[in-house]
Amino acid sequence: MRRSLPPQSTSRVKRHLAVAAAALVGVPGVAAVLTTPAFAQPLESHCGNETGNGPVSGFISHAELKRSLEQIEATSGGKVSVDVAGYSNQGREIWSARVGEGDTVVYVQSQIHGNEMHGTAAALDLLKTLGNNSKRSAEIREAVTVVVVPKLNADGSELDTRQNARTWNDVVADFPQLAGASPSWNYNTRVGGFDVNRDFNPNLDYVPQAADFPGNSASVGWYITPEAQTSRNVYRALEQEFGTVDVFVDLHNQGACYTGEGMDDYTTLSISGRFISNPAQHGNWPKFNYDASRRINVAVYDALQSGNSPQSKVTLYPQNTNLPGTALGSFALRGSATILFETRGQTQSWGQKQHGMLTKQLVTGMTGIIDSITDETLDTIDPARYDAIPERRNVPRT
Repeated sequence: MRRSLPPQSTSRVKRHLAVAAAALVGVPGVAAVLTTPAFAQPLESHCGNETGNGPVSGFISHAELKRSLEQIEATSGGKVSVDVAGYSNQGREIWSARVGEGDTVVYVQSQIHGNEMHGTAAALDLLKTLGNNSKRSAEIREAVTVVVVPKLNADGSELDTRQNARTWNDVVADFPQLAGASPSWNYNTRVGGFDVNRDFNPNLDYVPQAADFPGNSASVGWYITPEAQTSRNVYRALEQEFGTVDVFVDLHNQGACYTGEGMDDYTTLSISGRFISNPAQHGNWPKFNYDASRRINVAVYDALQSGNSPQSKVTLYPQNTNLPGTALGSFALRGSATILFETRGQTQSWGQKQHGMLTKQLVTGMTGIIDSITDETLDTIDPARYDAIPERRNVPRT
């Protein structure tokens, strides 16, 4: 049986809530969310797991993202800088944004899967807040550098697909040495695209070789997609500048019908810092630090504990994972403290209030990471507390 996480002090919980609320001031569509009733569903209710069947018009399109980033950059007075980090297979821009001058770097990536969209809005909310003129934001900028790729899979987002929009023939055209090789295992022939989050390799200089294909879920990736290449290039530039990318955050969505150990309703968020079962299996990676990842996850869990609020229904993503070909797995091997955010649902039509709550919990969680860095409590967290976070469970079916 898992032991309970020790309760946090009242003052710390209140401080996290105050910072999270402040982070949302001025965000369109969010003010009403702060005063709405809690979003909770008993387990016997219909959980709404029609992933992909709902409209995506309520999420941020490619054109809307461009306008939002331009506005954030302008209103920040240059405190937030926006650049084109790369291009998708269909020629769409992949933007990155940077704020802060601190020695600790946090790299946030969202929407590596095109139909997992809540993270993009949360990333924009975070950038807007960190670029404002408040005293707290100025303190954060002095201590931390935050780099955000708010929509990595721009083509998949427009198509509302998990995969990108790239064929195996496109890959062979770019890498002629792969002619005759079997397509990689993460290629979906029906969709005509790749699961980008299996295309990473801890060796940032890796060149694809035919002998390494098709691979499997327990093998590293190849950097054959422009999205993975772009994320790698952002990461490598930060590593060259800072030595180590201290924290890597990857924002995802999961199915709607999960609960947690000891819970009587649905979990709204699962988190994890475990993606590598045995680092030695993939070579010599002396910076790999699983305890650092566990501390980051506990910091997020603590930030989201607020009584019976729905955003306190946080669970631990399944831990029987060995995924070195993911961005999280590859970057963990290189020394980053890593955290996966899996928000409840994907492109279902929850309604405005529910979408707002799901976005808010991501902002609160990321703010918890930043708080723990700036108040210097991160290194004091007992990493063993990670193992007491309630495990995610399938909802019992009758």
